Amino acid sequence: MKILIQKWNNISLIKRIICGLIIGIALGLIFPQATAISILGNLFVGALRGIAPLLVFFLIMSSLCRMAKGQKTNMSFIVILYLLGNLFSALSAVIASYLFPVTLTFSQSTNTQDITPPTGVTEVLKNLLMNVVANPVDSLVNANYIGILAWAIILGIALKSASDGTKNALENISDAIATAVKWIINCAPFGIMGLIFTTISEQGLDVLLGYGRLICVLVGTMLFVALIMNPLITFICLRKNPYPLVLRCLKDSGLTAFFTRSSAANIPVNMKLCQDLGLDEDTYSISIPLGATINMAGAAITISTMALAAAHTLNIHVDFPTALILCVLSAASAAGASGVAGGSLLLIPLACSLFGIPNDVAMQVVGVGFIVGVIQDSCETALNSSTDVLFTAIGEMRTRK
Repeated sequence: MKILIQKWNNISLIKRIICGLIIGIALGLIFPQATAISILGNLFVGALRGIAPLLVFFLIMSSLCRMAKGQKTNMSFIVILYLLGNLFSALSAVIASYLFPVTLTFSQSTNTQDITPPTGVTEVLKNLLMNVVANPVDSLVNANYIGILAWAIILGIALKSASDGTKNALENISDAIATAVKWIINCAPFGIMGLIFTTISEQGLDVLLGYGRLICVLVGTMLFVALIMNPLITFICLRKNPYPLVLRCLKDSGLTAFFTRSSAANIPVNMKLCQDLGLDEDTYSISIPLGATINMAGAAITISTMALAAAHTLNIHVDFPTALILCVLSAASAAGASGVAGGSLLLIPLACSLFGIPNDVAMQVVGVGFIVGVIQDSCETALNSSTDVLFTAIGEMRTRK
């Protein structure tokens, strides 16, 4: 058994994931009734989402309390990249929607009654601030990453004057959680097999054909950001060929995020990638969890595209100045999107309200988003998560250079 486990671990994780993907597709097409296979995906994602809040909390707290006074980090530059990435991604989505206008076919059967979207920017900001001061234990239980980040930063700074024994204990706990995460990640091929089986057996491919144009605009814009805009930003900052770094981030981070569909759940993968890239742990231990919360380029694309698609469907003329306001609104809203699957969809009604679209119609747009989310949300999360590592690497490599 030990020999088999050793041979299994010696195989590249990417190769193992591809094998799991192929087997999951085959089982979904041939044996769609074998629903027990789905539990593998549920267990994998559940384990990642369960451990991720603890990892974020102890990792940031441990990093901050061990950070020496006057120690320099690249956090300010990285945060600027995160925010600009959201804004430029929203602008790319607006331009794509003007070049390739999309109309929607609303599905009355989609259940959106249990969803309560925010009613305005004020409510979004209020929710963000209330999440910051939420009970820390409650934040850990409910995976409120904004609250987790806030309390981890506060306690990490407060523990700077603690004894070395306390700091070592926090570091040991953080290392132990990271080790548990590695064990979970090693089971990714089985989890992804279960996830892709669920998608193929339950959704099939036919349901997506009616929304082909919308999916093409969404995914095409995300590919443009991932393969054109992000490399351009990388080149401007580093003045060298950006594609080796960009493609490494997409392969090692984006691929896993595509299947887990959660930026928060992909934090452990990104931490390992930053370590492999030789980045400063004091920086990436903070920037990666922060990026999983506010770096939401894919969400900005989804919000902008879906809102403009609703406007086109209702024959509402949107001039370019209004579209620019939409860019800012989408970028700001995306920064508050949840770090879990489908988080960006709840902010679509907020963007639709900018054009005077009634809430009942906007909720039908959310329903369409759930239908195309099989592809859209996976691509969105892959873009978000891989960009977390990319911008962190840019910040440090720029300083080194």
